[in-house]
Amino acid sequence: MSAAAAEAPDPLDRMRREIERARDRNIKGWNYLISPGARPGVTPKDVVLNRGTLSLYHYRPQVSEVYRTPILFVMATTNRAYIFDLAKGQSFVEFLLQRGFDVYVIDWNPPREDERRLRLEDYVLDFIPSCIAEVQARSGEEQISLVGYCMGGVLSLMYSALHADGPVRNLACFTTPFDWSKFGLFNRWADPRHFDVDGIVDTFGNMPADLIAASFDMLRPVTKAVGQVQLWDNMWNDEFVKSYRAFDRWGAETLPLAGEYFRQTTKELMFANKLYTGELEIDGRRVDVANIKVPFLHVAAEHDHIVRTEASRDLTPRIGSEDKKEIVLKGGHVSLVAGPNAVRRLWPQLDSWLAPRSA
Repeated sequence: MSAAAAEAPDPLDRMRREIERARDRNIKGWNYLISPGARPGVTPKDVVLNRGTLSLYHYRPQVSEVYRTPILFVMATTNRAYIFDLAKGQSFVEFLLQRGFDVYVIDWNPPREDERRLRLEDYVLDFIPSCIAEVQARSGEEQISLVGYCMGGVLSLMYSALHADGPVRNLACFTTPFDWSKFGLFNRWADPRHFDVDGIVDTFGNMPADLIAASFDMLRPVTKAVGQVQLWDNMWNDEFVKSYRAFDRWGAETLPLAGEYFRQTTKELMFANKLYTGELEIDGRRVDVANIKVPFLHVAAEHDHIVRTEASRDLTPRIGSEDKKEIVLKGGHVSLVAGPNAVRRLWPQLDSWLAPRSA
């Protein structure tokens, strides 16, 4: 018998495995339909600040020795922050806690009707400073490491550029747009010639979550259908189902946006690209990322369909820091920060970069 024939899988074994998987698909598929799934965001934490659309969490330490400089995560304004804490063993926060970091996370709640007039000024000059003050008071440390994801990265850039003298010690951003003219399909849909942002905001007040979710779905219109097929094919695989369910739940909880904030970001960033040109002003103060001099890390996702690498490529060269670094990792916009890809790639990268800069 040849070596190739000896290594070929036994047809009876293959048939047995497929029968077992078909059985498991049906049994577990029924359980999937009738069970609510695991609750996300279970790493122990305390709500230390709560103001309408803003919540600030402090995660309880899990090791005896903790780095001096606390981390403050700024979440994207369109989604909930539990993407950083999906489940035990799949939690970015848990990973950092176990490596000795003191972790705080800004989470966003759906803006109330009376918050429809919130603007960039409120996020950059009120919400983030309020959270930093709370972190300083609780940790006893003057300096913090600021870490922003997507639009949270944009807000972190704005804050850091306007507070060049501190208290940010380190700044890290993930999948953060800078050149808003390079958004591809988003630029076509948000063309000011036919995208009436004033009409939308004046009609709805706050930008409805359904419209935001639909804009993301249109970037990859068959993604949900493909995902359902993959789910059925892997219904026998408990780990796959657990991960799929967590991501699906998170994706379905897109947040509405405060109306004036949406109007302002659309006109100032998407239409006029003022962050990139250096013309953006917040409360009369010009935002220039060249003012940022602290250690800076930007991590982009090679297959990001929301913030394409072209939209963030010029960010790091424009930062004024001498200590700066950009990394492009395999993965997509979400799989960069959560899931098996993130466990192997982004999480260790942030750990190794922040550790020597946090003592």
